[in-house]
Amino acid sequence: MGNIPAVTDAAFDADVLKSDKPVLVDFWAEWCGPCRQVAPILDEINTAHGDKITFLKMNVDENPVTPSNYRVTGIPTLAVFQNGEIVKTIVGAKPKGALLKELEDFIG
Repeated sequence: MGNIPAVTDAAFDADVLKSDKPVLVDFWAEWCGPCRQVAPILDEINTAHGDKITFLKMNVDENPVTPSNYRVTGIPTLAVFQNGEIVKTIVGAKPKGALLKELEDFIG
């Protein structure tokens, strides 16, 4: 699915919480239609702004621990982590313009 790498429960601490730049984690699942809608939009934003914010995807079916720890109850959920904390949460599929507006603090 696109050019955004996957993150697992096992790698979450190192790849997300200890990252030196903001990380957007896309919590998704294969069966989720809205997740498939938002995926190409995230790919486009990643291509344009991946130097400022790291984009990662987490399949909630394959990695149940992390979504549970962060109380992810609906997907897609986009969570932006900075310095080990969630600083922004976006729930549901949104058009590109809306996502860019939500992320402007991180992408300039």
